[in-house]
Amino acid sequence: MDAPEVHYAKSGEVNIAYSVVGEGPFDLVFVVGWVLSTLEFAWDGPPADFFRRLSSFCRLILFDKRGTGLSDRVQGIPQVETRMDDVRAVMDAVGSRRAAIMGVSEGGLMTALFAATYPERTAAAILYGTGATYIKADDYPWGLSREEYLRHYAERARMWGSQKFLDERLASSAPSLASDDKVRRWYGRYVRTSASPDASTRLALMNLEMDVRHVLPTIRVPTLVLHAAGDKWFDVGGARYMAGRIPGAELVILPSEDHAWYANPEPAAREIERFLTRIWKRGEWEVYESERVLATVLFTDIVDSTAKAATLGDRAWRDLLQRHHAVIRRHLARFRGRELDTAGDGFFASFDGPARAIHCARAITETVKELGLEVRAGLHTGECEVVDGKVGGIAVHIGARVAAQAEPGEVLVSSTVKDLVAGSGIQFRERGVAELKGVPGEWRLYGVAR
Repeated sequence: MDAPEVHYAKSGEVNIAYSVVGEGPFDLVFVVGWVLSTLEFAWDGPPADFFRRLSSFCRLILFDKRGTGLSDRVQGIPQVETRMDDVRAVMDAVGSRRAAIMGVSEGGLMTALFAATYPERTAAAILYGTGATYIKADDYPWGLSREEYLRHYAERARMWGSQKFLDERLASSAPSLASDDKVRRWYGRYVRTSASPDASTRLALMNLEMDVRHVLPTIRVPTLVLHAAGDKWFDVGGARYMAGRIPGAELVILPSEDHAWYANPEPAAREIERFLTRIWKRGEWEVYESERVLATVLFTDIVDSTAKAATLGDRAWRDLLQRHHAVIRRHLARFRGRELDTAGDGFFASFDGPARAIHCARAITETVKELGLEVRAGLHTGECEVVDGKVGGIAVHIGARVAAQAEPGEVLVSSTVKDLVAGSGIQFRERGVAELKGVPGEWRLYGVAR
């Protein structure tokens, strides 16, 4: 099979290159890891066998991440939210209403977040050779320290494209193929044409901040976790951690040392076919009945509103409130927020991405100063109940309590929000640990830097 025809989907201002292979009864979107391209040069080497095998039972949707392969190059560090937008843009372009999403390596972290945020678009999630975060923690010992990670990727950027770098990379990711001279020659062309040293570094900086540990319990779609027993890039302990925290997830450990998904395609493809075909045959593919979704909630409140109203009088205060509401609604539209409630001088809104929510809150707190007002804003990301199109549940209560802790003019967020804004460039300052009224436990809060 030759490389399939390449098309382009518009995601914002960025062109995302994609291809479609196969004519199966259901769709599978493949989210490649690292900086590797799934188009053109991938078809000259081992990935072609894996793609052919997958496309034998489904319609396989391949695309190159923004900044890599045949997709547009971009400025700045790519954000997880824009990468999720890219997946939806490609799905829309090919007419896929609902698909299985398969993420490999660092693509698995984004897939986990996508499945939790957009369950209506995700029929199933497959997490292959991935983990919940790159940086080890007290409850997650599988990874590097922040300093080790930065040193490792600085050295990688310095050696990018050299034969020594390529040989070491192939030996660690696909040891079963490392001694094959034909594969070595192909791998060099593949990596060099997939991304530049700068693009690789930008993606590495995004990965440094990614942490989906809090997200895993909110994934409500059927999930398969696949992992090679001897994977040297992501420890198998991380796979067990993920499978143990995703409700109903199935874990399959493959008897291999290869992290690379293309090194030994048949065992993995067989498990994927079994898993997805079972879901399809049960008639669950197009059925979406979940009443829970991962969302970021925003609460705003005018500081000293009672005193301000008393000073201005009823009519002037009413006029000022109308201008305040117009400002907030303008920013909600700009950042794709959904107004859920307005009570007096406060707003309650939801977003499908925490970075967009932070940018919106920051814009609001700055713009209302032109009206002579100050607002405090609070944000939390969590699993919300969806009733009649509106969200509720404990995550909403947490968001309201976080807002109550904010200082005048401050945007205050929970640690969950901070952990999920990888690549956004948003800076935070520690605000310590707080007890939130009516919410169990202690919560670490962060102020968004101005």
